[in-house]
Amino acid sequence: MKQRYNRFIVKRTEMRAAMGCGGFICTKNALSALNILYVLVSLLLIGVAAWGKWFDLVSSIRVVAGVIGVGIFLFLVAFVGLCGAVKHNQVLLFFYMIILFAVFVVQFSVSCACLAVNKDQQNHLLEVGWNKSEATQQDVEKTLNCCGFSSVPYNGSCAASCFHSNPPLTCDTCSSIIEEFAGEVLRFVGGIGLFFSFTEILGVWLAHRYRNLKDPQSNPQAFL
Repeated sequence: MKQRYNRFIVKRTEMRAAMGCGGFICTKNALSALNILYVLVSLLLIGVAAWGKWFDLVSSIRVVAGVIGVGIFLFLVAFVGLCGAVKHNQVLLFFYMIILFAVFVVQFSVSCACLAVNKDQQNHLLEVGWNKSEATQQDVEKTLNCCGFSSVPYNGSCAASCFHSNPPLTCDTCSSIIEEFAGEVLRFVGGIGLFFSFTEILGVWLAHRYRNLKDPQSNPQAFL
């Protein structure tokens, strides 16, 4: 009777340790919640890209495809992490850690670059991006009601409404408008990317810790 009581006390202590902060159940729930957040973010990216294309806010197929591609990739990574957390699958958790750490390195580097770019580099990047796609030029001209990057093409074409007025002298160049907000946008994007990069390294740490924790409800002789 005493031995049975002692086994009950040990079992209850193990269950409390597993459910406590840093235990098996707590780590599992934290990792699952983090991947559910990634799933929601990925669906938001896909939905925003599809919404922008549906209402003709963005006409560039490359931009829409790029955003949707990032959303699908994030969804797949989060799905792998969520399945690994629910099933405590060592293989899924291992690949999840590797992929998430690679994403962290890339995203952290890009975020730091966005925060460190100076005015001249910013203007050069804007001009290079402007010259790469005519569809992007039309989107910017239509949205910001401006024409051309550094000069208004009075003998050319422009998607802005000011260009079709009579006379089209009220149009501003797009560079003068974009440059006012480009610095704030880069800082915003860099800050958001930096924040999510730290959540990714948190996911790597949680997955590594979770892989090395023993399920208290599993067979004590089972090999992890």
